[in-house]
Amino acid sequence: MTLKLYAHPFSSYCQKVLIALYENGTPFEYLTLDDTKNGADLEALWPIKKFPVLIDQRRTILEASIIIEHLDLHHPGPVCLIPEDPRAALEVRLMDRFFDNYVMTPMQKIVADRIRQEQDRDPYGVSEARAMLDKAYGWLDRALSDREWAAGAAFSLADCAAAPALFYADWAHPISDRYPRVRDYRQTLLALPSFAQAVDEARPYRPYFPLGAPDRD
Repeated sequence: MTLKLYAHPFSSYCQKVLIALYENGTPFEYLTLDDTKNGADLEALWPIKKFPVLIDQRRTILEASIIIEHLDLHHPGPVCLIPEDPRAALEVRLMDRFFDNYVMTPMQKIVADRIRQEQDRDPYGVSEARAMLDKAYGWLDRALSDREWAAGAAFSLADCAAAPALFYADWAHPISDRYPRVRDYRQTLLALPSFAQAVDEARPYRPYFPLGAPDRD
């Protein structure tokens, strides 16, 4: 039975899973959430309505990182996304959490604040989020000094997390010249055919980006 993915092309967490699927050429049915029927079906499967959600036969797999781990276990391809060596796998999982918690989360705080009515905005919270992103960029710039990919010499789950996180974070809080390795790494990720496909699929939705989508990507 074909894998089914409930996702939206402009969602960073959906792009994270799409990269994993595209890297390995894994066949799947893409159930985009622009379709109201797909949205209703998703709510029936997962009332919290967070996406992406993967359906593998009768199993419902939730959360982007867990979906990628599931794919690596049950639908492996030429690109191994979780190393067999448990020590290397631990580093991959650490970097995955880093991008989700310290890049994606503050980026989303900045974006969500702009969506609110002006009287409901939180300037202090946005300032904290920007400070967190600068700290994350600085830490990552140092971490990348001796590695090609986020967790070492091989592409992994960590890079699936990094690509959309850094892509949108740079829109919300630009990565300055003080972090040249992070800027170069972001460009390396954008050049990946798997991520380039996800980015191209999301282009029609750029006018909806609350902060204004730049023309440079």
